[in-house]
Amino acid sequence: MSFPASINYQPAPGVEGDFADATWDRHSVIAGPGGLIVGSGGAVIGRFHWATAPNDPNGTPTSITNSGTGAPTGFLHRHQQGLITTFLAETGMTVPPGFPVALMKSGAYWMKNRGSAPTAINQKVFANNTDGGAATGNAGATIAGFTETKWYCHSVAAVGENFKFSSVPNG
Repeated sequence: MSFPASINYQPAPGVEGDFADATWDRHSVIAGPGGLIVGSGGAVIGRFHWATAPNDPNGTPTSITNSGTGAPTGFLHRHQQGLITTFLAETGMTVPPGFPVALMKSGAYWMKNRGSAPTAINQKVFANNTDGGAATGNAGATIAGFTETKWYCHSVAAVGENFKFSSVPNG
C-alpha cells in the first residue's frame, strides 16, 4: 500500500457498485444452470453487462461481458467479488474470466458518470456499448456509442463523479 498523500474531511458517499439505499427491493437476473459466468476479458464491477452465448440446456445465456448491443442484461454490483490479480496492485474491481457472478436487474446503486456532461435527477441512464460504463441523458435521446436503459438517475454528479441511480424514477 502506498503512503497516504491526502486527508479527506468527508468520506466518499459511495463506491461504484455499492447499494445506494437501504431497501430490500432488489432483484437479480435469473440465470439457468451453469450461469452467469464471466466471459473472456473479465467483468468490471459497477458497470452494465450483457449476457451472451453459449446457452445452458434451458436456452438461457450463461456468459457475461462488459460490451454488447441493445439494452444490457443487468448491473454488476459490488459484493466482495473483485480480485486483485495485477502484480503489486493495491485495488481491483475486475472479476476474472470463469468466475460466477450475479447481475442485478432492479434496485438502487452507485455508478461513475463516464459521460461528457453532468447528470441531472430523473434523466435516463445510458450504457456504453464498449465498456458498460454510464452516461445520462433525456429519455429518447441518442448518445453515440451508448444504449438507453430502463434505469433513472437519482443524484447530480459532474463527469467522473459517482451518482445514484435506480430502476424506478424519482418521486
